[in-house]
Amino acid sequence: MSETYLVFAEHRGGKLRQVTLEALQAAAVAADDGGVRIAAVLIGHNAGALAEALAGYPVSDIHVIEDASLEHYNPEAYLHALAELCGAVRPVAVFLGHTALGRDLAPALAARLKAGQLSDVIAVERSGDETVFTRPLYAGKAFEKKVFRGTPWIVTVRPNNIPPAAVGGLATANVAKHDYTAPSSLRTIVKDVVRQTSGKVDLTEAKIVVSGGRGVKSSDGFKPLEELAELLGGAVGASRGACDAGYCDYALQIGQTGKVVTPEIYIACGISGAIQHLAGMSQSRIIIAINKDPEAPIFKVADYGIVGDLFEVVPLLTEEFRKALA
Repeated sequence: MSETYLVFAEHRGGKLRQVTLEALQAAAVAADDGGVRIAAVLIGHNAGALAEALAGYPVSDIHVIEDASLEHYNPEAYLHALAELCGAVRPVAVFLGHTALGRDLAPALAARLKAGQLSDVIAVERSGDETVFTRPLYAGKAFEKKVFRGTPWIVTVRPNNIPPAAVGGLATANVAKHDYTAPSSLRTIVKDVVRQTSGKVDLTEAKIVVSGGRGVKSSDGFKPLEELAELLGGAVGASRGACDAGYCDYALQIGQTGKVVTPEIYIACGISGAIQHLAGMSQSRIIIAINKDPEAPIFKVADYGIVGDLFEVVPLLTEEFRKALA
């Protein structure tokens, strides 16, 4: 009987999240065409509607756990549903996105399955008969390579680091629906979720991020950044200093105690570059810094630096990009 790698297919707003496709690719690399079946699991209310979209990718089996009580993420309920499926499927490995949901669910699942866990993986490669996982340490100052010595594995994949799986699924992908019964030990019930978002693009998955620090001076100071981000199809982020000052919501915070982002382009506006902030964005492909202080630490990690007032520079950039895109 062939082994199975299970991918937790995270979705939001009726669409698969980008990190789900990246987790599928990580599983495919780990499988190395060695006869391993790659399966995916969809959990949620009306989750089955996404099975067809998921079938367009290289998966052999799609498991759907659908129930009205699973409409909103509940740690206990989702853990119970996923653990029950793992008991039936017995996967050798489970891959999840290193998102707020994945970070919450993965360690609990690892404890339930008595499995080894690796978090925040940014690369997967094969070396002989082993699968080697790379993850950052010390806020990205160093990297370690790890291999599992036993099974099962639990792996979370950092968004925007592993290429997404390409379309080209198996015509014979099996879709199996599973019944869900809430456990009697369930202590919490999520009635509703109030979301405060930074825009149309998810911050952790955005290819372009425009971030503001204390230099934006007020909540209105974020408006030029929001305009630039919207024009480029990106997301708006912030330093802890800007959040602490009340200029924006903490949902936008990037850094050691906030979100970790690895976009193609990171534009830091009025951000000094404290080590805590660098921990959340230093792995960005291209870093552009805009700051009035030529001695600001952010310039040491920036690929391109602009010494100037962000309220003059950002509108000029927006105008030039608008002309170029037109």
